[in-house]
Amino acid sequence: MIELKNNPANNFFLLAGPCVIEGEDMAMRIAERVVKITESLKIPYVFKGSYRKANRSRMDSFMGIGDEKALKILKKVHDTFGVPTVTDIHAADEAEMAAEYVDILQIPAFLCRQTDLLIAAAKTGKIINIKKGQFLSPIAMQFAADKVVEAGNKNVMLTERGTTFGYQDLVIDYRGIPEMQSFGYPVILDVTHSLQQPNQTSGVTGGMPQLIETVAKAGIAVGADGLFIETHENPAVAKSDGANMLKLDLLEGLLTKLVRIREAVK
Repeated sequence: MIELKNNPANNFFLLAGPCVIEGEDMAMRIAERVVKITESLKIPYVFKGSYRKANRSRMDSFMGIGDEKALKILKKVHDTFGVPTVTDIHAADEAEMAAEYVDILQIPAFLCRQTDLLIAAAKTGKIINIKKGQFLSPIAMQFAADKVVEAGNKNVMLTERGTTFGYQDLVIDYRGIPEMQSFGYPVILDVTHSLQQPNQTSGVTGGMPQLIETVAKAGIAVGADGLFIETHENPAVAKSDGANMLKLDLLEGLLTKLVRIREAVK
């Protein structure tokens, strides 16, 4: 699909970075640290950052610093560190614009059935990472992938990110990872979004970051091809999803453990 640096046989790959691009200095600092960690551990790395957050609970929630400004920062990360980048798109008319700056287009979970969006993304020729809707079974993701393939693009990845459980929680059914792998596409476990607690009465999504290591270990143990982890220097002041992000200082220790698990099970 894409040239990933330090890609040893059978190792997992990592999509990691801040939830949203808050500024150039912050994005470059995070990218530099994660690149050093992943190069040391020989983990193929993709820098993640949303150029805009369209799905927010409240009108006063931070949405971004401006589309073009944020996309240019993602391009600078790619050019500076030589790693692929991924960002979300939310509407069909965003696909071509975002594709000029990033290597992978990501379809948010709530939008994974939007045919026009999937087709527009497919036509860019980029890798398309489709997040499984919280309301869908793993098997149903075959149809989302089919839309991209039938539009002429076989570069598909699928991401598990939990299933709605009641009004304010998510659960992970790890059977979904091998089920979606049976379609023939790489399957990623979104560790941090799977630990969200949405629909809080405050209008701010909650989370359980203390379980990040537990969920990530289980994902590697069952054979996930990749992990998705949102990370921030100080999640307490992050402008989006701080409640479920991993503190950047904890990333190296976590990945070191996960590499050992991968070596043990492969």
